[in-house]
Amino acid sequence: MDPTRRNVIAAAGVAVAPSLSVAGEPAHDHGHDHDHSDVPSDPALRVKALESLLVEKGLVDPAALDVLVDRFEHRVGPRDGARVVARAWADPAFKQRLLSDTPTALVEMGYNADQGEHMMVVENTPQVHNLVVCTLCSCYPWAILGLPPVWYKSAPYRSRAIIDPRGVLKEFGTDVSPDIEVRVWDSTAEVRYIVLPERPIGAENLNESELAALVTRNSMIGVGKALAPGATA
Repeated sequence: MDPTRRNVIAAAGVAVAPSLSVAGEPAHDHGHDHDHSDVPSDPALRVKALESLLVEKGLVDPAALDVLVDRFEHRVGPRDGARVVARAWADPAFKQRLLSDTPTALVEMGYNADQGEHMMVVENTPQVHNLVVCTLCSCYPWAILGLPPVWYKSAPYRSRAIIDPRGVLKEFGTDVSPDIEVRVWDSTAEVRYIVLPERPIGAENLNESELAALVTRNSMIGVGKALAPGATA
């Protein structure tokens, strides 16, 4: 398989992610003027070694691994979560089911928790802004948000989101008024939290597809807000 696809596995937690600024992911140069004969990074080497060992012992089918990687690369991602948020914005009855019994509401839309964890949606309101973190590792609602961003797994974000959530939000460009309560939710292996962002002003007459385009991954983690109609991510 293409080595770049194996890096997806490394990002998923097989290898330890590098320490990054909490303000966001660093810029990446996606040009192709680098030397393809360069020795892979230590995480990539560990992933390759682990994969080779598992395949050699007959514990892993390479074809099955390809399917798994393809699923998280192309089929699972924030767009699924965006569809859920858009449905909640457009359908008040579904929104109530989503808030009161998240797993059952997600099943309605064809989504299940792959690892059996309980998922819970918390709603942003004019009085409350929610922020999600995993202080111990990188627990994340993969089933509908796909792979977590690198900064979500970084030590600075995991610690500062608890100690100084308003400061973290500001670094992401999200200003929260002092009179709005900020609630921080610590995801675990048993419970994964998803933020239902506030529906932006001016989006009252949009259909679900148009609404979903306003929902970003960051708004469902809580470090950002949904886009205003006409804005771009």
